[in-house]
Amino acid sequence: MTANIQAAKAALSHLEIDSNPVSVKAKSRDFFWYSPVLKAALDHVSADFVVTPQTESEVIEVLKVCHAHDVPVTVRGAGTGNYGQAMPLAGGCILHLHKMNRVKEIHPGRAIVEPGCLLKDIDEATIAQSSQELRMFSSTWATASIGGFIAGGSGGVGSVRWGGLRDLGNIIRLRVLTMEAEPRALEFTGEELHRVSHAYGTNGIITEIEIPLAPAYDWVGVIMTFPDFPDALRFGYDLASQDGILIKLATLFEAPIAQDYFQRISPYVQPGQATGTFMIAPHAMGAFQTFTARYPGAEVIYRSHQTQWERDPGRIFEYGWNHTTLRALKVDPSITYLQVGYGTDDPVGLVEQVRARLSPEVLQHVEVTRQNGKVAMGGLSLVKFTTEARLDEIVGLHEAMGAPIFNPHRYTLEEGGRQQVDDVQLTFKREADPKGLLNPGKMIGWHDPDWAYKQKYAWPGMMKAAE
Repeated sequence: MTANIQAAKAALSHLEIDSNPVSVKAKSRDFFWYSPVLKAALDHVSADFVVTPQTESEVIEVLKVCHAHDVPVTVRGAGTGNYGQAMPLAGGCILHLHKMNRVKEIHPGRAIVEPGCLLKDIDEATIAQSSQELRMFSSTWATASIGGFIAGGSGGVGSVRWGGLRDLGNIIRLRVLTMEAEPRALEFTGEELHRVSHAYGTNGIITEIEIPLAPAYDWVGVIMTFPDFPDALRFGYDLASQDGILIKLATLFEAPIAQDYFQRISPYVQPGQATGTFMIAPHAMGAFQTFTARYPGAEVIYRSHQTQWERDPGRIFEYGWNHTTLRALKVDPSITYLQVGYGTDDPVGLVEQVRARLSPEVLQHVEVTRQNGKVAMGGLSLVKFTTEARLDEIVGLHEAMGAPIFNPHRYTLEEGGRQQVDDVQLTFKREADPKGLLNPGKMIGWHDPDWAYKQKYAWPGMMKAAE
């Protein structure tokens, strides 16, 4: 197929369309540059034009026109993803959904929203109208869209209580458009949600989301220090195991992460101390203080609404999840990261095993989460990058120790996930996108059904850098 870009642009010219090369390239980028590997591979990538629809009917029109003219379509929200999910590897059209941003309905326990809604705007609306809030959100809460979170995320702030996005109940319903000559609107619930959740928009365009809500609290942000990292790990694990203490975040940092990269916290942390950040429900603070007293050496150094520092640290959750990497990058551009699964069997012991082998080249940043009713831990470890070969060695060392890597230095679904083809998502792509025009290059199983996870995948169809 050869894309007829000019014909598609002409047919869509009555919509909001951007063909300026500078702004189109800016809208073609996400936070792929967190990875030096992806930055080298994708820095040149740009779409040919951007269309910004405001209604589902306009999205249908864009899909219909692009299908007719064989133009690739890459959907984009706010562009806060980290793995090149929204990078248009084959050029073509960026479908920018940021103006589809209505909170349509709010009900007890749920809300119905459009994909371009920012996470913070959903919380603002649901809290004001019903004293409810999102169960979980990314650390980019202030700038990320709900559609991008569903299509590219896996969990975040709140996962210590509610688990991951793919866990049953954390998405109620999705409305999805297919990429066909006559696009269809499909409604997915239950098992069907897996077809398009965390699929990078490769097999359908999400136009409406029904998302669960939880009671809203004026969460208390807490910063703590610990004598060493094993103490911090045990505290975080045990706190998350307390069924009666309601928390929304438990994040743990090996020294010297806070000392070196958290500029507003570092004056209050001593050399060698580990740190932790937590969000506690106000009514649980008494129990939290009682619990903390059982751990000698654990010290609360900051409590929001109460502690006054010369420079306020800001939102506590903006030190965790991938904001940790962002803060480190601002201080040391050679830093990158890995996403590590430490599981539920003995996550504390596994973290310590990895740390003993790789620190300080790899510094432990651990998020406490929940999986199938059990306390789990996941790492967004800070890595001192030297070469891609060494980074691959570090990945191999983790996996040899039983700590799987969800590789943020790969742009494909399979390599960045569970290292295998997702047959459910691939089967739906064959049905919903028969020409393979949606976000091409991101689903290996579509392009190479015989692919096996042995070496880095390089999609042959990626657009070439300008000479």
